[in-house]
Amino acid sequence: MMPTPHIAAADKGFISETVLWPGDPLRAKFIAETFLEDVVQFNAVRNMFGYTGTYKGKRVSVMGSGMGIPSIGIYSYELIHFYGVKNLIRVGSCGSFQEDVKVRDILFGMSASTNSRYAEQFNLPGTYAPTASWALLSKAVSVAESKGYEYKVGNILSSDIFYDDDREAWKKWAGMGVMAVEMEAAGLYMNAARAGVNALCILTVSDSLVTHEQTTAEERQNTFTQMMEIALELA
Repeated sequence: MMPTPHIAAADKGFISETVLWPGDPLRAKFIAETFLEDVVQFNAVRNMFGYTGTYKGKRVSVMGSGMGIPSIGIYSYELIHFYGVKNLIRVGSCGSFQEDVKVRDILFGMSASTNSRYAEQFNLPGTYAPTASWALLSKAVSVAESKGYEYKVGNILSSDIFYDDDREAWKKWAGMGVMAVEMEAAGLYMNAARAGVNALCILTVSDSLVTHEQTTAEERQNTFTQMMEIALELA
């Protein structure tokens, strides 16, 4: 097969059926160099680094997704439909909406509310609820419990807006029990559902809209290792 417009791998064999998805391509590089053995880089188009290696003897790939639903929508579509990927696991950072959701907490996005209009392309006769794959979610919970990691499961917000002109809009989502905000999961969940494959979003809280505590960019790139270990065990 020919490479896609955004991924340089020449055929399906370069990419495993399970792909980890940090937004930051440098976090993809960190995961590959820190956790994987026999690593081969399969993508550098637009500096969206992608790698395949082995973790505890199992093949796994990791690739940056970029920021926002349009970006992860492109890459996830190509990986699913051209490279045969079956399990797509986002590992990202998020901002807390709740007082009891602390910085560095691990969250599993059971569902992903959104202010995006991405679902309109499917011409559905109502409002779609993007949802994680139970197969991946249930296994992720089991892995976290076996490692003794604390975690929370619930609804997250995939927002198209980082700098919201309405500075109080997040409080309305918080009032509905939404745990935190990120920018990609809803689009990933929709593409996976449409194709009949599995997707899950695992997040580490990098900052809080409630307390205003935050981590550094370097911490977000290099230190959210518990989340990464959980995701790798799902391969």
